[in-house]
Amino acid sequence: MVLKDKTTITFHSGILTIGGTVIEVAYKDAHIFFDFGTEFRPELDLPNDELRTLLDNRLVPELKDLYDSRLEYSYQGTDTNDYQHTAVFLSHVHLDHSRMINYLDPKVPLYTMKESKAILNTLNQMGDFLIPSPFEAKNFTREMIGLNAHDIIEVGEISVEIVPVDHDAYGAAALLIRTPDHFITYTGDLRLHGHNVEDSLAFCNLAKHTDVLMMEGVSISFPEREEDGKQLKVLSETDLVQHFVKLVAENPERSLTFNGYPANVKRFEKIIEASPRTVVLEATMAALILEIFGTQVPYYYRNQASKIASLDTTLEISYETLLADRTQYIWQIVDNYEDLPKGGLYIHSDAQPLGDFDPKYALFLQALADNEIEFVRLACSGHAFPDDLDKIIALIEPKLLVPIHTLRPEKLENPYGERILPERGERIVL
Repeated sequence: MVLKDKTTITFHSGILTIGGTVIEVAYKDAHIFFDFGTEFRPELDLPNDELRTLLDNRLVPELKDLYDSRLEYSYQGTDTNDYQHTAVFLSHVHLDHSRMINYLDPKVPLYTMKESKAILNTLNQMGDFLIPSPFEAKNFTREMIGLNAHDIIEVGEISVEIVPVDHDAYGAAALLIRTPDHFITYTGDLRLHGHNVEDSLAFCNLAKHTDVLMMEGVSISFPEREEDGKQLKVLSETDLVQHFVKLVAENPERSLTFNGYPANVKRFEKIIEASPRTVVLEATMAALILEIFGTQVPYYYRNQASKIASLDTTLEISYETLLADRTQYIWQIVDNYEDLPKGGLYIHSDAQPLGDFDPKYALFLQALADNEIEFVRLACSGHAFPDDLDKIIALIEPKLLVPIHTLRPEKLENPYGERILPERGERIVL
């Protein structure tokens, strides 16, 4: 097939679902992809994470000449184009955007923000974050090219500028994509209520009047959540930290523990700064804070974990000291909840397991209840609230809006131009 001098966009996955976004932009002999994760469907209880299993369950799409050839994958799609230039971009580290990067052909360059590269390498240092490559050591993470904000990568005649946005994964970015005939924008995941809202607003300005805006719409997917008495209403990341501080102050003589999503290193940093008690992190998380912010913080090891050379040994707190404490520390717990002393308080701040959709969540709650641990959910969405989605669209004024990464794309409207609702696998010619 002779390639036309037209820009095409193919929506391989990430349509009518949350996560697993894989979109391709092509022009002449070049094409780029973003992102490279999987859909999150724990209820399927799959026997393994082999590529064929993920494909058969539609958690990842059929992709031509992109998967590692050693996987013996046979492309089942209809694309007959051949390309001389290929690249993949990751908007951020969340697994629905990054989980299958070890299945990517090693010859294909993978670009992301340098902060995202550092976080992924740290989170996968034990080989239990990303899907492992069957051809490498368990803790292998494929090579990534870390970019600075506003770096521009040329892939054939396609240029891609990586632009920071605020999200609950530090180092998140949007993409400004230019071909000779079109200006295309991909928001990644973003919001207007985090610690770095100015990044999202600056991105909107740069994306002004884009020809195509591919925009996430997670928050419009669900009805407003009913308050259950165990979750505090949180309006922003700043509000969350204030609630956290209040909980600590209200419990001066009680065992206090918490956990959060490790990629949200900014939240951890703000909690450490504001907490009335000394915050003690699990050693891997302390190493991540050191990697990203250059800050040494108190930490502990669990399960006879290997020592981390970069951590300050004078800041290590023993696990036994933390279990016995009632007044000095609030510490991050990631497992072994049965060890906690009865009558304590635990703060769940967007940590794993994330919610009722995960079968592990009920077991986790029961483990706390069995030990008479009070559970408080303190969450703040990484995604723009519905009104803020409308505000982002108003700031950008796109000529064409394409809602993605949502169960209800029809709820996003574009007063400034057209809107399309593509189907999975659909290719459009601009």
